[in-house]
Amino acid sequence: MHAPQGDSADVVNLADHAADLIERLRVRQPRVHCITNAVAQNLTANVLLAVGALPSMTIARSEVTAFATRADALLVNLGTFDPERRAAADAAIATIRSAARPWILDPVLIDRSPPRAAYAHTLLAHRPSAIRMNAAEFTELCGEASPQTFAREQRTVVAITGETDLVTDGDRTFRIANGHPLMARVTAMGCAESALVAATLAVQPDPLKAVASALLIFGIAGDIAGETANGPGTFGVHILDALFNLDRATILARAKVTS
Repeated sequence: MHAPQGDSADVVNLADHAADLIERLRVRQPRVHCITNAVAQNLTANVLLAVGALPSMTIARSEVTAFATRADALLVNLGTFDPERRAAADAAIATIRSAARPWILDPVLIDRSPPRAAYAHTLLAHRPSAIRMNAAEFTELCGEASPQTFAREQRTVVAITGETDLVTDGDRTFRIANGHPLMARVTAMGCAESALVAATLAVQPDPLKAVASALLIFGIAGDIAGETANGPGTFGVHILDALFNLDRATILARAKVTS
């Protein structure tokens, strides 16, 4: 078992914030509208349900505004880059921003597709509350800027996930070492993690704490799932169970956090 590592009060307290958030999600049951990858929808919905959030997934232009109006937070994931999803994303972002509610951008595979990279750059003007991406996607979106510089300039929270996750708002930074290698062997794990970030943004007014807590919660659930899974197939089931059963004591005991 591990205790939070580091000297700052924020690092020491992040596990406490995460424990509070998992309890708050179950009580508040925020609505999260997800415009996401076609292969990610099932796992994403189940991850949200496992922590108590209420997912919706429609991309129909005739109704997406109505769903976004009722949502407490929005996920825009570029994993399936088709005209229908782009139109839905534009409408949903306009709606969620007019209500001053949070939204997260997940710029999936922009490092492999110039058109989706260009679209991701246009979305920055709509001020996402957070951006979750891997290192290659970060380089494509941000160029040579450091995560801290980019986060500060864009007034957003940057989360770069990998073996150790980095989360920063430009002034404060967390590094989270929880997680399991099997997470990379199950499709849509990152997409589902972004949806969890959207859920925490809906119930935590400090975006940095919301994003870092979500990644910590998801990483700890991955640790637990990996201890009993026989491979990718059972891992996908076990991580849902781990999220559903996660409690304060487990979060405090397992958190691996540094500044």
